[in-house]
Amino acid sequence: MATAAAVAASAVGEVEKQQARSSNSNSTAVVLPPSRNLAPAREWFSEPCMLGVDEAGRGPVLGAMVYACALAPLSYREELATQAYADSKTLSEAERSRLFSALAADPRCVYVADLLSAELISGQMLGRARVSLNAVAEQSTVGLIQDVLGAGARLREVYIDTVGDPDRYRAKLERAFPGIAFTVCPKADALYPIVSAASIAAKVLRDTSLLVAQGALPVTQAGSLGNGYPSDPVTQAWLAEHCDAVFGFPPLVRFSWETCSRILEERCVKVTWPTDSAGGASHAQQTLACFRQPADNSGESSGMGRHPYFRLRRLQRVTAF
Repeated sequence: MATAAAVAASAVGEVEKQQARSSNSNSTAVVLPPSRNLAPAREWFSEPCMLGVDEAGRGPVLGAMVYACALAPLSYREELATQAYADSKTLSEAERSRLFSALAADPRCVYVADLLSAELISGQMLGRARVSLNAVAEQSTVGLIQDVLGAGARLREVYIDTVGDPDRYRAKLERAFPGIAFTVCPKADALYPIVSAASIAAKVLRDTSLLVAQGALPVTQAGSLGNGYPSDPVTQAWLAEHCDAVFGFPPLVRFSWETCSRILEERCVKVTWPTDSAGGASHAQQTLACFRQPADNSGESSGMGRHPYFRLRRLQRVTAF
């Protein structure tokens, strides 16, 4: 069985390889650091423990949203405060990488992360039973806490950075996990070092996952992605340039963002799906909701007299886009 030191060394090695590749302009390969280092169970898991939870990538239109947690024994609280962990948004990329390496090698503090892909977010928010981004975030947080408890940690205190109603969220978590004291507040990543550590893990994994996704794009979709936020002109230009008229955007794009909806409306062809009514007799056209264009059946062909191949598949001749 791998030792804790071996796991930590592996994590640090992955980060160092990532940094080396990033500085080498001749290499496009990027390695995503491990998203968890809970195993093997540490001896201190049997002590009363604290957990910090934070996210990175909530607002961008590109790439994953990452929720991460950092776990440490309560007895490590004062020493953790001396580790210079801070809100990841206030740190440079080099500082975040250094602190993430330190976190991965720390024998008294471990992290776990949940990478929520752009495809998953879009599927949840645009599905038949739509799920809000806040609900997706809450599900991820609950999953992280369950992972930590499942690993045998004796969890007593949890600190969470939130953008919603903290009282409602805290009450919900207390009902789900009785016996654990929850502190839910905005800017927790700047107030509690254990949340700061989680913030750094989330940010490093989010940024690296975006580089990995960018490296997986075909050459025809290469180019600068900008910072991934809808307000960035470089990101906007990349989205506009790489929107296919039929299939939309590449997988790293969150289709559910308003920025994407506008581009789809402006640049994509109208798509209609044939659907039967409850009685099965109607062949009215139902418009794909995300394109938000009314169906126009004025030129619809009945298909009569055409080869059965086309009739069975309900294929029609299109003369105008």
